[in-house]
Amino acid sequence: MKKKWKALLAGSLVMALSLAAFGCGGNKDQEQPPQQAGDDSKQQVTVEEGKLRVAMECGYAPFNWTQTDDANGAVPIDGDNSYANGYDVQIAKKIAESMGLELVVVKTGWDALPPAVQSGTVDLIVAGMSPTTERAEVIDFSHNYYASDLVMVVRSDSEYANATSIADFAGAEITAQLNTFHYTVIDQIEGVNKLTAMDDFPAMRVALQSGIIDGYVSERPEGLSAQAADSDFTFVSFDEGNGFDYRPDDAALAAGMKKGNEALAEAVNKAIDNISEDDRKTLMNEAITNQPAAQ
Repeated sequence: MKKKWKALLAGSLVMALSLAAFGCGGNKDQEQPPQQAGDDSKQQVTVEEGKLRVAMECGYAPFNWTQTDDANGAVPIDGDNSYANGYDVQIAKKIAESMGLELVVVKTGWDALPPAVQSGTVDLIVAGMSPTTERAEVIDFSHNYYASDLVMVVRSDSEYANATSIADFAGAEITAQLNTFHYTVIDQIEGVNKLTAMDDFPAMRVALQSGIIDGYVSERPEGLSAQAADSDFTFVSFDEGNGFDYRPDDAALAAGMKKGNEALAEAVNKAIDNISEDDRKTLMNEAITNQPAAQ
């Protein structure tokens, strides 16, 4: 009888322990499951909480430039006493507003732009940058926020001002910005004298003004900007079949970001998609009108 009582007591104890263990396991099962891609609660990942850090040259009018005050909606440059403005700045403002974040413009040299997002120094590149195949290997790109075409910027009093085809630039001394696809398309001009690439557009304008070069490859907005800034400059556009051969995306503009940040890409794309074509044209026209004469 004693043995039977002890066995019954032991059995009850085992059952109680099992129920306790099951109870603990049940609490674990009720924990929140890991976030899945596409969840509404997916967070927007940025470098600094509440802010959207955006890199650009601040020297590529009408896309971006530096000015001394906040006129026409300019934004302070991080760590500087100057302000940034231009088409890229206004697009970046719309992206930041859509995400409920404060825009911080970080002035960055052209070659340092991709490393800046790769290293996590900034969240986005909004700098008149085309989503070329080569760049897409190292950074991700948003949807396009502007589409353009290639032109040749020349002096208005030069023999090349009346050119109608890239073939008309045979023998001309031509360049483009360093590390851009603009520089690679110069090879399509037979007999051209391809000069060393230059660091930025202000440098190319100085070279064109002084006669060091006969022209440089650019996108139409920059050509319009050069023409508006100085009556000595004009640009040559080309009809289909007479101009450069390139992918449409090579002449489009998109925001660059670190690879794999899906939440950020989704938020940026949503903001860009909500900017109408009319608004984009208005922003570009305003940028061309408001650009400083020196840029």
